[in-house]
Amino acid sequence: MNFFDLLSIEFMKVKRSKMVPLIFAAPLLVVASGVASLSRYFTPEYTNAWPAMFIQSALVYAYYLLPFSMIVACVMIAGRETQNNGILKMLALPVSRNILSLAKFFVLMFYLFMEMVVFLAVFIAAGMVATSTMGITEALPILYLLKWCIGLFLTMLPSLAAMWAITVLFEKPLLSVGLNLLLVIPGVLAANTPLWIIYPYCYSGYLVSCSLHDFTAETSSAAFALMPFLPCAAAVFAVLLALSVTQFGKKEMR
Repeated sequence: MNFFDLLSIEFMKVKRSKMVPLIFAAPLLVVASGVASLSRYFTPEYTNAWPAMFIQSALVYAYYLLPFSMIVACVMIAGRETQNNGILKMLALPVSRNILSLAKFFVLMFYLFMEMVVFLAVFIAAGMVATSTMGITEALPILYLLKWCIGLFLTMLPSLAAMWAITVLFEKPLLSVGLNLLLVIPGVLAANTPLWIIYPYCYSGYLVSCSLHDFTAETSSAAFALMPFLPCAAAVFAVLLALSVTQFGKKEMR
C-alpha cells in the first residue's frame, strides 16, 4: 500500500465527519463580525476599505479562531483511530506507521487549505455587500487578498505541525486540546517579543500584525521580513513533523 492509497483511505475516514462544518464556522463568524463592525465607519470617499476590512477580520482569525479550528481538526482525525482500537487494526496491516502519520498530516493540510479558501470566499462576499451598501466603488484587490491568504496558509504550517505532534504525543483528547489551547492563547504576547520567531503558534498572527503596521504607517515596505524567519520556520516545521511521524503509534507497537 503506497502513500497515495493511504491518503485516499484517510479522506474516506473523514468524509462523514463534521470537518466541513468546522472549516465554515470560524470564517463565517470572524468575517461577519469584522466587516459589519468596520463598515459603519466607511464613506463613499474611503479608498482603503478592502485592506481595512481584511485586517479587521484576519487579526482575530489568525491569532485564535484559525488555530482553534485546527486543534479540533487534529483531535477529530486522531479520534478516528482511537475509537474501537482502530489504531491497532491499522498498525496490524503491512503499512508503515510513519507514512500513516504523514498521510494524516496531509489531510490536515488539505483542510487548512480549504478553510483558507472558505475564508477568502466569505470575506469577498461580505466585503462586496458592505462596500455596495456604503456606496464605495473601490475595486476588489484580489492580488492583495490572495497574497495575504497564501501567507496565512504558509505561516500556519509550523503551528499545524506543532498541534499534530502534541496530538500524537498525548493520546488523551482533553490533554492534547488543553495543551494546544494553552500554547495558542499567549500568541499575541509572544508576537511582541524577540522570541516570536521560535514560537510557531504566533506566526500567522504576526503576519497580520505586520500588515496592520504597513497599513497604518502607509508604507510600501512590508514589516514582515523573510530572513531569518524562513529558515527558522522551516526548521521548526521539519523538527515537529519528524517528531509526530516517528512517535505515531509507537506506544501501541510496544
